[in-house]
Amino acid sequence: MAAAAVWRRGAAWLRSCRANRELPGVPRARGCAGSREVVPTCERYAVRRLPFARLADGDVAFFERLMPGRVITGEEEVKPFNVDWLKSVRGCSQLVLKPQTTAEVSQILRYCHERNLAVNPQGGNTGLVGGSVPVFDEIILSTALMNKIISFDKVSGILVCQAGCVLERLSEYLEEQGFIMPLDLGAKGSCHIGGNVATNAGGLRLLRYGSLRGTVLGLQVVLADGSALDCLTSLRKDNTGYDLKQLFIGSEGTLGVITAVSILCPQRPKAVNVAFLGCQSFAKVLETFTTCRAMLGEILSAYEFMDEKCMELVETHLKLSSPVADSPFYVLIETSGSNSTHDEEKLHNFLEQAMASGLVTDGTVATDKKKIKVLWSLRERITEALTHEGYVYKYDISLPVGKLYDLVTDMRARLGQSAKNVVGYGHLGDGNLHLNITAESYSHSLLEAIEPFVYEWTARCSGSISAEHGLGFKKRHFIHYSKPHEAVLLMQQFKAMLDPKGILNPYKTLPSAPDGSTC
Repeated sequence: MAAAAVWRRGAAWLRSCRANRELPGVPRARGCAGSREVVPTCERYAVRRLPFARLADGDVAFFERLMPGRVITGEEEVKPFNVDWLKSVRGCSQLVLKPQTTAEVSQILRYCHERNLAVNPQGGNTGLVGGSVPVFDEIILSTALMNKIISFDKVSGILVCQAGCVLERLSEYLEEQGFIMPLDLGAKGSCHIGGNVATNAGGLRLLRYGSLRGTVLGLQVVLADGSALDCLTSLRKDNTGYDLKQLFIGSEGTLGVITAVSILCPQRPKAVNVAFLGCQSFAKVLETFTTCRAMLGEILSAYEFMDEKCMELVETHLKLSSPVADSPFYVLIETSGSNSTHDEEKLHNFLEQAMASGLVTDGTVATDKKKIKVLWSLRERITEALTHEGYVYKYDISLPVGKLYDLVTDMRARLGQSAKNVVGYGHLGDGNLHLNITAESYSHSLLEAIEPFVYEWTARCSGSISAEHGLGFKKRHFIHYSKPHEAVLLMQQFKAMLDPKGILNPYKTLPSAPDGSTC
């Protein structure tokens, strides 16, 4: 079938959505466990389609000439790009473009800017806040084919690659060179480095190597009008003027499309150990962290925690087995260093101290790669296990470490039997809590019991309502709980300057301005 004809069928589908009041952007939460109710986030945010142009036959023809064989228009073929990984939000895009070069991205955006066509940049589509899929009929610009490694310097450890490189592939490439990526995520098998940078993803190695704001050295970005900004430096020091790359790190594709990344990579540790421990209270988890940090020092690379409910879920739904039984809390500690004898001795001394002082009741240690992977899976696959529980309300919160679990306790007391499960886990070393609340299906009354309580609680503790997931579509209107009005206004001014027509990832990250736009 000709592309134009397929596109017309897509347009009919879009009209059908409107006729049935299934507004594009209203999340359809079908999930892994089967069909679920529609989550009315579009109604909650009162989203109206902004006055962008609508796709025409001539537009599709232009893109086909530009990128023959890399333009997707079929309804079924486009559908996976319209739905997020959680299957909680859904758009009605009729067109997916797959450029291979910065020059092609530049031509796409120049054309869309002239035509006033909205664009949704998309990487691996593993986001959890609805930032990677369209809300209405935005054109999806996928970086999936921008997957080339451009260079790697073994002396400096600096990697330069295109934005569509999958994180796991980069990790495998670097390990062969004796290095690792400074970033590691549960979604590493699907997520793209460009998307990681655009969302300022945190992950499992932040405690040791810091955030992407420190490890990313340079970016190549295409702006809304199609102009290419080449700041792809491989220098660790460059103090000439403003550090423009920081504007785009964490901007969620609203200020420009990242097409290439320069990133500093650490050497691969020669010795890695993982300890999986049981603690009888969260106070013990905190005290264990204090002792751990003091005794392990420079070799400590991760400190993760999960509660007993999380362990129940991974055991029930994923058939994983915990080597430590019947603990209210579990801790995963990773050490990374250059001398196995030295590291094992430090870890042994720490574990002796933790057991003798009653901080830890039971535990196990893994030193070989296979066993380490098994222990990490207990932590990394919690998100997957949660999808089997029904509908999941997800919150990614930064808090002072001492208050991290108080929010989970207070939320359980508040919701009582109205929620199926309230669980807490996360990167304790970074003060990052993942609060997840499950129910058999979406419930608006349950949502109203959770929000804005969860954001008000976080704000009272001077925390952040988004530690690492970003704001996306779902949480943009709650930014004021973490940022003052003046800061939000300045962000909107940046958006208006760099994207005056508002075509890049509209309805995301920033709350609507008085005129309905995000500019």
